[in-house]
Amino acid sequence: MTTPALRLDTLSKTFPLGRSLFGPERPGVRAVHPITLDVMPGETLGIVGESGCGKSTLARMLVGLIPPTTGTIEIEGAALDNADPAVFGKRIQYVFQDPISSLNPRKTIRQIMEAPLKLLHGMDRAARTTRIAEIFETVSLRADFLDRYPHEFSGGQAQRIGIARALAAEARILILDEPVSALDVSVQAQVLNLLADLKARLGLTYLFISHDLAVVEAVSDRIAVLYFGSVVELGRAEDVFRTPRHPYTKLLADSAPVVGRPLRAPEGAETELPDPLNPPEGCAFRARCPRATDLCRKLVPTLAPADAGHSVACHNPLGG
Repeated sequence: MTTPALRLDTLSKTFPLGRSLFGPERPGVRAVHPITLDVMPGETLGIVGESGCGKSTLARMLVGLIPPTTGTIEIEGAALDNADPAVFGKRIQYVFQDPISSLNPRKTIRQIMEAPLKLLHGMDRAARTTRIAEIFETVSLRADFLDRYPHEFSGGQAQRIGIARALAAEARILILDEPVSALDVSVQAQVLNLLADLKARLGLTYLFISHDLAVVEAVSDRIAVLYFGSVVELGRAEDVFRTPRHPYTKLLADSAPVVGRPLRAPEGAETELPDPLNPPEGCAFRARCPRATDLCRKLVPTLAPADAGHSVACHNPLGG
């Protein structure tokens, strides 16, 4: 049986609110509810959902930027030590949404590239020079870029540098957080093709976070749909948006702009979103769901198989 490249076991995050001036300590905001999930080697798992659904919080836990409240993270069967950031850096790396602002403006590209080689792998200068040349050739960047500063590059070039920096750590898993949303459409295609080529050549595993449903569907093997900090649907990319089982997934698909189709709002302007400071009982989506019943008001649905390779957290799934 193949060991998952990445395993999340009841991983969650609650941000404490502290104590009011004269009152008791306030309950925290649960940004990510317990998530249990396996990502297989060489797989691209797409993660989608509205702003505030917990995507970025989940990504930051995976790379060790913030500690989880509960649960564990395993890479290739080994649990990561939350107290040692270097352990995360060697196993999993982050490619940021805004490529230029993610690079230190005071350092040259050479200095930026050398940092993970020094700190994570202890390479001497000759070894660093050789390794950087190899990585730059892999991502189709010229060697003369190394002595320039981040502001001298276009968005597409800066994102290639960000990808090169992630590869320098020799991590096998990349967290791609909206990696092409800040780029022109033609440049998006170039970066996506580069990522696909790197995945095939180096055997990488991706978690691809994006608001662009068409891009996620095109690049992902499976898709996890997040709502209010929970995975509400999980399945093969070709199934999740073509035959969604959760009403929220269908809402996302209906909301996406399509060439030749008039823009229309799938919900009324009076639609209420859940309050993270006062979460609703039962299903968090019930106030927006046309299929909600009394059971939805009382009981939180859990992720359960709906079809082969397709799971949904809904008491009244579509097509059921």
